[in-house]
Amino acid sequence: MNAQIQQLLDNWTRRNIEGIYCPDTDKAHNTILERVPETASVGFSSSQTLEQLEIIEMLQSRGNNVLNQYNPELSRDESMRLRKLGTQADYYLCSANAVALSGELVFLSAYGHRIAGIAAAEHVIVICGINKITENCAAALKRARDYAAPRNVKHLRRDTPCLKDGICHNDLCLFPDYNRMCCQVMVVEAEVEPERMTVVLVGEELGF
Repeated sequence: MNAQIQQLLDNWTRRNIEGIYCPDTDKAHNTILERVPETASVGFSSSQTLEQLEIIEMLQSRGNNVLNQYNPELSRDESMRLRKLGTQADYYLCSANAVALSGELVFLSAYGHRIAGIAAAEHVIVICGINKITENCAAALKRARDYAAPRNVKHLRRDTPCLKDGICHNDLCLFPDYNRMCCQVMVVEAEVEPERMTVVLVGEELGF
Protein backbone atom coordinates (compact mmCIF):
# COMPACT_ATOMS: atom_id res chain seq x y z
CA MET A 1 0.00 0.00 0.00
CA ASN A 2 1.47 3.35 -0.99
CA ALA A 3 1.45 6.57 1.04
CA GLN A 4 -1.39 8.12 -0.97
CA ILE A 5 -3.76 5.23 -0.27
CA GLN A 6 -2.82 5.25 3.42
CA GLN A 7 -3.54 9.00 3.49
CA LEU A 8 -6.98 8.38 1.96
CA LEU A 9 -7.77 5.63 4.49
CA ASP A 10 -6.72 7.95 7.32
CA ASN A 11 -8.91 10.74 5.95
CA TRP A 12 -11.91 8.39 5.83
CA THR A 13 -11.29 7.42 9.45
CA ARG A 14 -11.43 11.10 10.43
CA ARG A 15 -14.72 11.37 8.54
CA ASN A 16 -16.20 8.38 10.43
CA ILE A 17 -16.08 6.23 7.27
CA GLU A 18 -14.42 2.84 7.36
CA GLY A 19 -11.94 2.39 4.53
CA ILE A 20 -10.61 -1.02 3.52
CA TYR A 21 -7.90 -1.43 0.88
CA CYS A 22 -8.02 -4.60 -1.23
CA PRO A 23 -5.09 -5.05 -3.63
CA ASP A 24 -7.16 -7.05 -6.12
CA THR A 25 -10.71 -8.16 -6.96
CA ASP A 26 -10.32 -11.55 -5.27
CA LYS A 27 -9.62 -9.85 -1.95
CA ALA A 28 -12.53 -7.46 -2.60
CA HIS A 29 -14.87 -10.41 -3.18
CA ASN A 30 -13.85 -12.01 0.11
CA THR A 31 -14.12 -8.74 2.01
CA ILE A 32 -17.63 -7.96 0.77
CA LEU A 33 -18.92 -11.51 1.26
CA GLU A 34 -17.56 -11.50 4.81
CA ARG A 35 -19.17 -8.15 5.55
CA VAL A 36 -22.65 -8.96 4.24
CA PRO A 37 -24.43 -11.69 6.28
CA GLU A 38 -26.11 -14.42 4.24
CA THR A 39 -29.42 -13.50 5.90
CA ALA A 40 -29.21 -9.82 4.92
CA SER A 41 -31.31 -8.12 2.26
CA VAL A 42 -29.24 -6.30 -0.36
CA GLY A 43 -30.09 -3.29 -2.50
CA PHE A 44 -27.76 -1.86 -5.11
CA SER A 45 -27.46 0.76 -7.82
CA SER A 46 -26.42 0.34 -11.43
CA SER A 47 -22.64 0.25 -11.60
CA GLN A 48 -19.99 -0.90 -14.04
CA THR A 49 -17.79 -1.60 -11.04
CA LEU A 50 -20.32 -3.99 -9.52
CA GLU A 51 -20.82 -5.64 -12.91
CA GLN A 52 -17.09 -6.17 -13.36
CA LEU A 53 -16.81 -7.65 -9.87
CA GLU A 54 -19.89 -9.86 -10.42
CA ILE A 55 -20.56 -9.43 -6.71
CA ILE A 56 -24.35 -9.20 -7.12
CA GLU A 57 -24.40 -12.62 -8.78
CA MET A 58 -22.27 -14.00 -5.94
CA LEU A 59 -24.65 -12.68 -3.30
CA GLN A 60 -27.66 -14.05 -5.17
CA SER A 61 -26.02 -17.45 -5.62
CA ARG A 62 -25.34 -17.91 -1.93
CA GLY A 63 -28.93 -17.04 -1.00
CA ASN A 64 -29.06 -13.35 -0.08
CA ASN A 65 -32.36 -11.57 -0.74
CA VAL A 66 -31.05 -9.29 -3.49
CA LEU A 67 -33.57 -6.67 -4.60
CA ASN A 68 -32.62 -6.69 -8.27
CA GLN A 69 -34.52 -3.97 -10.11
CA TYR A 70 -32.59 -4.73 -13.30
CA ASN A 71 -34.13 -8.15 -13.97
CA PRO A 72 -35.25 -7.85 -17.63
CA GLU A 73 -38.41 -9.83 -16.90
CA LEU A 74 -39.75 -7.13 -14.57
CA SER A 75 -42.30 -4.53 -15.58
CA ARG A 76 -41.30 -0.89 -15.17
CA ASP A 77 -43.64 -0.53 -12.17
CA GLU A 78 -42.13 -3.56 -10.46
CA SER A 79 -38.62 -2.35 -11.22
CA MET A 80 -39.37 1.03 -9.66
CA ARG A 81 -40.91 -0.69 -6.63
CA LEU A 82 -37.75 -2.72 -6.09
CA ARG A 83 -35.61 0.40 -6.44
CA LYS A 84 -37.50 1.93 -3.51
CA LEU A 85 -37.29 -1.24 -1.44
CA GLY A 86 -33.57 -1.47 -2.15
CA THR A 87 -32.94 1.88 -0.47
CA GLN A 88 -34.27 0.37 2.78
CA ALA A 89 -32.25 -2.86 2.55
CA ASP A 90 -29.95 -4.14 5.28
CA TYR A 91 -27.00 -3.49 2.97
CA TYR A 92 -26.77 -1.14 0.00
CA LEU A 93 -23.97 -1.63 -2.54
CA CYS A 94 -22.82 1.03 -4.99
CA SER A 95 -19.80 2.74 -6.46
CA ALA A 96 -18.82 6.40 -6.40
CA ASN A 97 -18.28 8.40 -9.57
CA ALA A 98 -15.22 9.96 -7.99
CA VAL A 99 -13.22 9.90 -4.76
CA ALA A 100 -11.30 12.87 -3.38
CA LEU A 101 -7.97 12.17 -1.74
CA SER A 102 -9.26 14.33 1.11
CA GLY A 103 -12.03 11.74 1.65
CA GLU A 104 -15.18 13.09 -0.01
CA LEU A 105 -17.23 10.74 -2.20
CA VAL A 106 -19.15 12.06 -5.22
CA PHE A 107 -22.26 10.40 -6.65
CA LEU A 108 -24.49 11.32 -9.59
CA SER A 109 -28.01 9.90 -9.92
CA ALA A 110 -30.92 10.00 -12.36
CA TYR A 111 -33.93 8.90 -10.30
CA GLY A 112 -32.46 9.55 -6.84
CA HIS A 113 -32.77 5.99 -5.53
CA ARG A 114 -29.00 5.64 -5.47
CA ILE A 115 -28.70 8.71 -3.29
CA ALA A 116 -31.58 7.59 -1.08
CA GLY A 117 -29.92 4.20 -0.54
CA ILE A 118 -26.59 5.77 0.36
CA ALA A 119 -28.30 8.15 2.78
CA ALA A 120 -30.82 5.79 4.39
CA ALA A 121 -29.82 2.11 4.16
CA GLU A 122 -28.79 0.44 7.41
CA HIS A 123 -25.33 -0.34 6.03
CA VAL A 124 -23.65 1.03 2.90
CA ILE A 125 -20.70 -0.50 1.08
CA VAL A 126 -19.10 1.68 -1.60
CA ILE A 127 -16.74 -0.19 -3.92
CA CYS A 128 -14.25 1.81 -5.99
CA GLY A 129 -11.19 1.21 -8.11
CA ILE A 130 -8.10 3.36 -7.61
CA ASN A 131 -8.76 4.99 -10.99
CA LYS A 132 -11.47 7.12 -9.33
CA ILE A 133 -9.13 8.89 -6.90
CA THR A 134 -8.71 12.63 -7.51
CA GLU A 135 -6.66 15.35 -5.85
CA ASN A 136 -9.52 17.12 -4.04
CA CYS A 137 -13.31 17.53 -3.92
CA ALA A 138 -13.42 20.04 -6.79
CA ALA A 139 -11.48 17.62 -8.98
CA ALA A 140 -13.80 14.78 -7.91
CA LEU A 141 -16.87 16.77 -8.99
CA LYS A 142 -15.17 17.56 -12.29
CA ARG A 143 -14.30 13.91 -12.84
CA ALA A 144 -17.88 12.84 -12.15
CA ARG A 145 -19.32 15.31 -14.66
CA ASP A 146 -16.65 15.40 -17.36
CA TYR A 147 -15.35 11.84 -17.32
CA ALA A 148 -17.75 9.38 -15.68
CA ALA A 149 -21.07 10.86 -16.84
CA PRO A 150 -20.32 10.95 -20.60
CA ARG A 151 -19.14 7.35 -20.47
CA ASN A 152 -22.22 6.23 -18.55
CA VAL A 153 -24.42 8.08 -21.00
CA LYS A 154 -22.77 6.28 -23.91
CA HIS A 155 -23.10 2.94 -22.12
CA LEU A 156 -26.81 3.52 -21.40
CA ARG A 157 -27.49 5.19 -24.78
CA ARG A 158 -29.09 8.29 -23.32
CA ASP A 159 -29.76 11.30 -25.58
CA THR A 160 -27.66 14.06 -24.04
CA PRO A 161 -25.23 16.70 -25.32
CA CYS A 162 -22.25 14.91 -23.76
CA LEU A 163 -23.03 11.85 -25.87
CA LYS A 164 -22.03 13.88 -28.91
CA ASP A 165 -18.73 15.35 -27.73
CA GLY A 166 -17.91 13.77 -24.34
CA ILE A 167 -18.12 17.13 -22.56
CA CYS A 168 -20.58 18.04 -19.79
CA HIS A 169 -23.04 20.78 -20.84
CA ASN A 170 -24.83 21.15 -17.52
CA ASP A 171 -26.72 24.34 -18.38
CA LEU A 172 -27.84 23.02 -21.77
CA CYS A 173 -28.77 19.47 -20.76
CA LEU A 174 -32.38 20.06 -19.71
CA PHE A 175 -35.81 18.64 -20.44
CA PRO A 176 -37.62 18.31 -22.82
CA ASP A 177 -34.76 18.73 -25.30
CA TYR A 178 -32.56 16.08 -23.71
CA ASN A 179 -33.07 12.96 -21.61
CA ARG A 180 -30.82 14.16 -18.80
CA MET A 181 -29.23 11.48 -16.59
CA CYS A 182 -27.40 13.58 -13.95
CA CYS A 183 -30.39 14.90 -12.02
CA GLN A 184 -29.03 14.74 -8.47
CA VAL A 185 -25.52 15.25 -7.13
CA MET A 186 -24.47 13.92 -3.73
CA VAL A 187 -21.21 14.66 -1.93
CA VAL A 188 -20.62 12.52 1.16
CA GLU A 189 -18.32 14.52 3.40
CA ALA A 190 -18.65 12.40 6.55
CA GLU A 191 -20.87 9.85 8.29
CA VAL A 192 -22.59 10.34 11.66
CA GLU A 193 -23.29 6.70 12.50
CA PRO A 194 -20.14 4.67 13.29
CA GLU A 195 -19.69 1.56 11.14
CA ARG A 196 -22.62 2.41 8.83
CA MET A 197 -20.53 3.28 5.77
CA THR A 198 -17.61 1.27 4.43
CA VAL A 199 -15.54 2.02 1.34
CA VAL A 200 -13.79 -0.94 -0.26
CA LEU A 201 -10.96 0.53 -2.31
CA VAL A 202 -9.64 -1.93 -4.89
CA GLY A 203 -6.11 -1.59 -6.22
CA GLU A 204 -7.27 -2.01 -9.82
CA GLU A 205 -9.06 0.09 -12.43
CA LEU A 206 -12.80 -0.56 -12.17
CA GLY A 207 -15.74 1.22 -13.75
CA PHE A 208 -15.82 4.65 -15.32
